[in-house]
Amino acid sequence: MTHTAHTAPTTPVLRHRAFWASLPTRTRLIAVVLAIDVIAALVSCAVIVLNARSAVTVETRASLATVELLVADTIRLAEDSPSERVLQTLDLRFQALRHVRVSVFDEAGRKVGVALTRIRSDKHMAPSWFAWLIAPEIQEHVLPISVAGQRIGTAQIVTEPLDEIDEVWGYAVALSVTTFCINAAMLAALFLALGRVLAPLGSLAEGLTQLERHDYTARLEPPNSRELAVIADRFNGVAEALTEARSANGRLNRQLLTAQDDERRRTALELHDEFGPCLFALEANAASVGRLARSPHGPDPEKLAARAADISMIVGQVQTLNRDLLNRLRPHALGEVPLNECLNLLLRDFARRHPATAFTGQFEDLARGYGDLVDLTLFRCIQESMTNAVRHGQAAHVTAQARETVRHTIEVTVRDDGAGLAPDHRIGLGLSGMRERVEALDGTFELDNAAPGTVVRITIPADAERGEEAGASVPP
Repeated sequence: MTHTAHTAPTTPVLRHRAFWASLPTRTRLIAVVLAIDVIAALVSCAVIVLNARSAVTVETRASLATVELLVADTIRLAEDSPSERVLQTLDLRFQALRHVRVSVFDEAGRKVGVALTRIRSDKHMAPSWFAWLIAPEIQEHVLPISVAGQRIGTAQIVTEPLDEIDEVWGYAVALSVTTFCINAAMLAALFLALGRVLAPLGSLAEGLTQLERHDYTARLEPPNSRELAVIADRFNGVAEALTEARSANGRLNRQLLTAQDDERRRTALELHDEFGPCLFALEANAASVGRLARSPHGPDPEKLAARAADISMIVGQVQTLNRDLLNRLRPHALGEVPLNECLNLLLRDFARRHPATAFTGQFEDLARGYGDLVDLTLFRCIQESMTNAVRHGQAAHVTAQARETVRHTIEVTVRDDGAGLAPDHRIGLGLSGMRERVEALDGTFELDNAAPGTVVRITIPADAERGEEAGASVPP
């Protein structure tokens, strides 16, 4: 049965997010500020509309009440005039009123009008949609016109809010234009300022590209912004650390190649100087045994016994050399017997090969083992420390201690009474290899003068599983 993998379709939200993430930072910041401006403009428009609607309503109501009083006063003052004159006076007087329109009708219902150029204009600035938003409800009042107790006509008063709406529209347009100009200037200034502020990010991206291409010479100039200056400083620190790490890796690689060549050379020298003579001696004794066996007088038992003893002695030497060589390449007992016994065997082997130096060890507080990598690291570090104490320090006494603490860490101390560290001491291949092994297992390595002699302190977490995971970086 075959299964076909289906890719989930990209939702519009994910597409919008991807599009937003693909925009430059300056564009996104400008878009956010622009969105805030649009929201503020909408809120301002809503506030203006609500306030304008309330203001127009109040204004028209006040105008309506005022006009009603004026009509009543005009009728009272003109009581002694003819009725037609009263009606014409009223019509003429109220032609140029704001916010209201007054129409005068005679007793027959005909509209009274005077042939004069009207001051009121029927053209308005505000668009119809704006007037619809803020215009209040139209109110209409009808007042009877009476002279000497006789009704001579009526005055119709209708609210006319368009004049007030035009004023509000003019104020809104002026405010909008001013706000638009201010916001446009602010966005332009913000665009330029963000360009200057975010310019170091482009340099940072170029520097990171250089680091990605393994060019660790990239450095950033500290910008004026304090936060970006901190980032630039950290970037330069990382670049310097990577440069040092590359140099250290190069040195370690060269030392590793040198160590491998030295080990091969030493092994070849031992095979040539030690195994070669032994093999030659075995060959000579074997030839001698053959000659004795072919003697016409029969083999001489004493000579055969002497040749057998020589062969046995040579085989013993070969076995000893072979055991030493195998132990140097890889301790055969490690992992087969408890760790403390392996370390004690190491001390006895050093005591056998260097009889002028006294070796003591304390390894009773160790577990049977901590995993192959940890055990091998402990063994090699103690072995290298004692080798350095004998070869370089000319020590008369070497003490090695290893124990597991209550914090589940292994502490190793190797102390000698030799010459100590010289002022111009340089870390050689053996010490760098020890440090590399220990740090690969998340441990610490310290080398100090002990007055007299030197002391090596090593701490390794007693975690075999983690040590096995880090094994790829630990040399054998």
